[in-house]
Amino acid sequence: MATEKSKILVIGGTGYIGKFIVEGSAKSGHQTFALVREASLSDPAKGKMVQNFKDLGVTILNGDLSDKESLVKAIQHVDVVISTVGLSQLMNQLNIISAIKESGKHIKRFLPSEFGNDVDRTLATGPAKSEFAMKTEVRRAVEAEGVPYTYVINNCFDGYFLATLAQCETRLTSPPRDKVTIYGDGNAKAILNKEEDIAAYTMRAVDDPRTLNKTVYINPPKNIVSQNDVVALWESKIGKTLEKTYVSEEELLKKIPQSPHPLDLLLALNHAIFVKGDQTWFTIEPSFGVEASQLYPDVKYTSVDEYLNQFV
Repeated sequence: MATEKSKILVIGGTGYIGKFIVEGSAKSGHQTFALVREASLSDPAKGKMVQNFKDLGVTILNGDLSDKESLVKAIQHVDVVISTVGLSQLMNQLNIISAIKESGKHIKRFLPSEFGNDVDRTLATGPAKSEFAMKTEVRRAVEAEGVPYTYVINNCFDGYFLATLAQCETRLTSPPRDKVTIYGDGNAKAILNKEEDIAAYTMRAVDDPRTLNKTVYINPPKNIVSQNDVVALWESKIGKTLEKTYVSEEELLKKIPQSPHPLDLLLALNHAIFVKGDQTWFTIEPSFGVEASQLYPDVKYTSVDEYLNQFV
């Protein structure tokens, strides 16, 4: 194992998972840099987040994915580059790859913006398939350029999927207490992880030779659950049975193209994850992947059961 911790640049650090990665990097003792657009600094919420980064000792670098010079300059400070950019900027990551090559700096590792399902082993359809295709294209470009990589597959964010029991059609911030929609028969197994845990496992992986040019799956055993499992667990916590509406795969596939964006994407993700079992249908083979909770058994992760307690 590496004794000296790598210097890390996070691109997309003010986004949803990005802020957890920046904080996780700083708190785990890595010298951390965040590439931030000028526009983000004038946004009140993002400005506050950037100040929080600074308080943690993070160096803020001004730059943009479309500004190659700022990318090259930023990359020269670090050993590892982590991208957490959102959907609209996925293809702009090709600029990061060329900047890594141009910088002349020996980058030990690039972690492109994955942080979801394994896009090389997906059963997704519709808009989810389109999003995953962009991530696949970025992977192939990374490999073609010979950039050392790690792909982090954290499956579902608890804040999106567990806090709402996967009710993507409502704007819930806590689990429903009256009725719930179940996709398919509710038995497909998914994997749900707390955002801070995702960051903790990612930080352990960046300097680990066992994760070099591999896919790291965050599949802790207590977090592999079906939608039925989660609903039953929630019902037991609140002492109440929820009214259940089942949406068949056929109904869901009709609904996806009829729905406005971003609901169409959320429904397509739910179809892939909770109907097709997109996250659990395949076996992780040593030729391409490793599992984080086995590699780092000392990381104390938050189970699905423990996570739900905050809402009781």
